[in-house]
Amino acid sequence: MYSAAPHLPSAALTALVDDRQEWEAFSRPADSKETVEAAGIAKSTPRAWESFVAINGMYCAACSLTVEQALLSVPGVESASVNSASQMARVVWLPGRTQPSQWFSAVTRAGYSAVPVADPLQDLARAAASRMMLWRLLVAGFCMMQVMMYAVPAYLAAPGEMTDEMARLLRWASWVLTLPVILFSCKPFFSSAWRDLRAGTVGMDVPVALGILIAFAASSVATFDSASTLFSEVWFDSVTMFVFFLLGGRLLEQRLQSRTAGALEALSRRLPASVERRDAAGSFETVAVRRLLPGDVIRVSPGEAFPADGVILEGLTQVDEALLTGESQALPRQPESLVLAGSHNLTGVVLVQVLHTGKATRYAGIVSLMQEAASGKPRLARLADRVARPFLAAVVLAALAAGAWWWMVDPSRAIGVAVAVLIVTCPCALSLATPAATLAAAGALARRGILVRDLQALESSAAVDTVVFDKTGTLTQDRMSVGAVHTRTGFERTGALQLAAALARHSLHPGSQAISTAMPETPWVATNVEERAGQGVQGLVAGPSACNESHPAALRLGSAAWCNAPASPRPHDVLQVHLADQQGWLATFDLDEVARPDAQPTIAALLKRGLRVQLLSGDQKHAVKRLASRMGIESSWGDRSPQDKLAHVESLQQAGHRVLMVGDGINDAPVLARADVSMSFANAAPVSRARADVVVMGGELGAVATLIHQARLTQRIVRQNLAWAAAYNAVCVPLAIVGWMPPWLAGLGMAASSLGVVLNSSRLSRLHADPAN
Repeated sequence: MYSAAPHLPSAALTALVDDRQEWEAFSRPADSKETVEAAGIAKSTPRAWESFVAINGMYCAACSLTVEQALLSVPGVESASVNSASQMARVVWLPGRTQPSQWFSAVTRAGYSAVPVADPLQDLARAAASRMMLWRLLVAGFCMMQVMMYAVPAYLAAPGEMTDEMARLLRWASWVLTLPVILFSCKPFFSSAWRDLRAGTVGMDVPVALGILIAFAASSVATFDSASTLFSEVWFDSVTMFVFFLLGGRLLEQRLQSRTAGALEALSRRLPASVERRDAAGSFETVAVRRLLPGDVIRVSPGEAFPADGVILEGLTQVDEALLTGESQALPRQPESLVLAGSHNLTGVVLVQVLHTGKATRYAGIVSLMQEAASGKPRLARLADRVARPFLAAVVLAALAAGAWWWMVDPSRAIGVAVAVLIVTCPCALSLATPAATLAAAGALARRGILVRDLQALESSAAVDTVVFDKTGTLTQDRMSVGAVHTRTGFERTGALQLAAALARHSLHPGSQAISTAMPETPWVATNVEERAGQGVQGLVAGPSACNESHPAALRLGSAAWCNAPASPRPHDVLQVHLADQQGWLATFDLDEVARPDAQPTIAALLKRGLRVQLLSGDQKHAVKRLASRMGIESSWGDRSPQDKLAHVESLQQAGHRVLMVGDGINDAPVLARADVSMSFANAAPVSRARADVVVMGGELGAVATLIHQARLTQRIVRQNLAWAAAYNAVCVPLAIVGWMPPWLAGLGMAASSLGVVLNSSRLSRLHADPAN
């Protein structure tokens, strides 16, 4: 495996990552496999593949643009999307025209590094970068304290209290202590700035590096030539303090971003590297998870994750499926129970027969959805990316203009003002405002089993004012229930249900299953049971031997004609099942759809938030109206074809409404694709899942209200971040231009603004309760 060979020579690594078996581990066909299968299209070799990789070394929005351009410069790469907050990239490429090693090398030439998502090398690289950042911070902090100690006498001494020799000595001491900061602690800023300049771009670190170098160079001239009239002041204390604050802010940002993106990290690493597999002799051997095949029998101990989808053969246990389905409670599992790859075995040792492995597991599908989300960018983030480079170029020009103006007014302050303007106007907070918030919100939703495939859906969900539900399978369950029971004179409801249940348990018809569910225990036993297509089921039904009715009686359960049921006034869309004995009609059972238990509370919560709720279905009008009345939905339409549903949503959009569509059927795919935001469920038709912006793994309808609540909260946090970044620049830039903000204070302000944005966004990593519920 690629990740298992971090110490191979580069040529060997290149050959290894180009092996199809290796790159398929972090890639998938760009054309949705689910869509192809649902449409019945013949399988063929995909034209393009999409790969998800982690990018190390990015610090800003301009960095993501640089990586995207490097990837797109490789022939055969069709598209690339890089998210600077999650540090992930999605690359769509053609295997016939390029290989992963070529676009991996392009990223390296641009000054960054790429590793497959969930690769152990990703953790090693991030851990090493974090340790090195901490060392740079410690060196900067130690030197800053010493330089400040030497700078204090110069600030506090009255004229004539300190000799020129002592002043020069303190300056030389400060210069020596600033050197490690410049040569070691500032290396990330200089490397990033040089990389951007070589690529012909202006990144966030270009003004930072220029400010540091200009301040240090001017201070060095003033130290070496004490008689200089142009450079008489030193800023060693400002340089060291600025570097310390900036490194501290970036270290905290790095750790906070890792925490807010933790849901994807945790999910991507749920599978173990190896597992115990039973061999032909009946003993167990440890093998790599990649070697598992359907039909293998594995042993999973408590505390381990299930490496594949399978069925339990032996043992009792409880499992944790929180990250897969959103179910927070431990679930019991016994022989013949299904277990999912990525879920955790909590209590007992179990033997599991493997059913699905690798990309065929439900776990792999969830990871792919989350990778799509983490590598995407919402509209505001794309706008910030486009604005970042011209804004940074304007920053450099503004600093030059401010320095030139002060050079004419007071040359001794020109350098300090130019450096302060370079530092304070760096738009780090602006570039983090949207991606940091949306990534934190998506991670919190993912921990609840709500997977946002496209981060733009979060922005769109905040503006939703109309929620449209499909009926069958969305608001209702895939089974029916027994409603009213009509019986022959002298016969009671319970007795009729008991007799019918004796026959119903021998049939798979939805009506029979509804009767069996309504009366799971019955003293009657049916024999000689025969089911007739289109008519029903018949047999001899007898009670227990102690019962007076122990003699078998011939009964029928089925259609009205077969059971000679009398005509009764009823809505034409109500399904009925009838029971008859040798004397004729005995009972009639009205059947109705079973609404999801959380359907009514969810609709009530949506209405409480001021949203319009509508029901749109292809079922008969009377059934749709009856369910809408039960759910408290005022607007409903039945007998709607897929084209009618599409036209309905389009008319809502033309009227200025923002629509969230919730559906799960194949016929819902067109309207899901047209809606502003679309939601489906993990057990929905594959084509519906492929069209949905949001997929709910556990099937809870409450996810609709949760999504809208979290989206609106995210929008509020994004606006706060943007307002904070704008206010910071509006206040600090004029102060720096007029010379009231020294470089060290500018550095503190820039670090504080970026850190404030990340801290504010991290509040979204905890999913807040919806006050409307």
